[in-house]
Amino acid sequence: MVKAMKRDSKLLLSLHKLNHVFVKFAVSFLLLGLAFRLFSSDSIRISSQLETPPVSERKTESPVVSVSTQAPVSAVSPVNENHTSDNEKCDIFTGDWIADKSGPAYTDESCHVVESHQNCMRNGRPDSGYLFWRWRPLDCELPRFNSERFLDLMRNKSWAFVGDSISRNHVQSLLCILSQVEQAVEVYHDEEYRSKRWHFPTHNFTLSVIWTPFLTKAAIFEDTNGVSSSEIQLYLDKLDETWTNQYKNFDYMVIAGGKWFLKTAIYHENNTIAGCHYCPGKNLTELGFDYAYRKALQLVLNFLTRHGQKAFVFFRTTTPDHFENGEWFSGGYCNRTMPFKDGEVDMRDVDRMMRDIELEEFDKAAAVGSENGVMLKLLDTTRLSILRPDGHPGPYRQFQPFANDKNAKVQNDCLHWCLPGPIDSWNDLVMELLVNGEKYR
Repeated sequence: MVKAMKRDSKLLLSLHKLNHVFVKFAVSFLLLGLAFRLFSSDSIRISSQLETPPVSERKTESPVVSVSTQAPVSAVSPVNENHTSDNEKCDIFTGDWIADKSGPAYTDESCHVVESHQNCMRNGRPDSGYLFWRWRPLDCELPRFNSERFLDLMRNKSWAFVGDSISRNHVQSLLCILSQVEQAVEVYHDEEYRSKRWHFPTHNFTLSVIWTPFLTKAAIFEDTNGVSSSEIQLYLDKLDETWTNQYKNFDYMVIAGGKWFLKTAIYHENNTIAGCHYCPGKNLTELGFDYAYRKALQLVLNFLTRHGQKAFVFFRTTTPDHFENGEWFSGGYCNRTMPFKDGEVDMRDVDRMMRDIELEEFDKAAAVGSENGVMLKLLDTTRLSILRPDGHPGPYRQFQPFANDKNAKVQNDCLHWCLPGPIDSWNDLVMELLVNGEKYR
């Protein structure tokens, strides 16, 4: 009996110990599980924090928007679509030139309308770095020109570039960009091939360039090399009918004045000689080019805003040149191969005076135009152009100028632009103003 009780006691003790061990094991297992879960949760949270940047550093991706074909843009109002990558208003005329490995939209081989004086590639310019830059506004991205979209908007429309040889330079750039989608057919040229007209048959789009360097009536006695046999006779109260007689045919226009007003000229007003600019020995009042330029722009802008033709008009500002150590006729040259950064170059006094007059007269005219249903937009290419001393033909306005003599003295062109070249960005600006014009003055 006693032995049996001892046996039972030992059994109970063993069971008690076994239960105690089991409880310890269960508690340990539970604690281990909780620890693992906590560790796992923290690890996931830490990993998530490492892989996901703070909200301030995240990039917001724009949704892909499918743009269907729309009716041609009105001749009065721009298309209201988001062409920029940023919905915020920005100044597309202030910014910097940034490197762009993609290069130009065309070459001298893919475009056949480049005049020889601007065909820097064919003429033997040895460097090509000037081709790999694009204009980037300070506060937003400026998309490249969309040829398909542009031609669709211009279906059954007519466009004209009105001004001097820079306007002709500009229209050639546009033709070259558009030629990658459709080749234009030349349907008209004047005797000197200065004014031309092209037709895009697939889109029934007509594009013209009208050579009128003063925009007003003028008698000019210059040859194609710029050599004059007599003073220019400039009529400051009469517009040049070369363009005014055609104005009613245009839905869109880019118009500009500029450098020709710096030339020696006799000024006429009210059927009499009022004075002149730089005419020593003529016994005439020196009125200055700024007087004539303001008078001419007032006459031009008054016509545009009060004519009754509700066209979409871009007014382009003056183009700076980059002659160094002389002018075009006195050995000046432009041999730089890199753009300036903002602040590295100052605008010359004559360019500043011209641009100030342009901005003042444009602001007054734009207010009148809006009341009369005329869309007048500023195309301010002056500041972005002054940063590109590397974009001119220089000596390569001629074919292989140093082929026979490496030290040959040749005339440089530091005013017009190589094609392709910086002037192509002007059309990016035109496209942006065309489709998002309400965002810019």
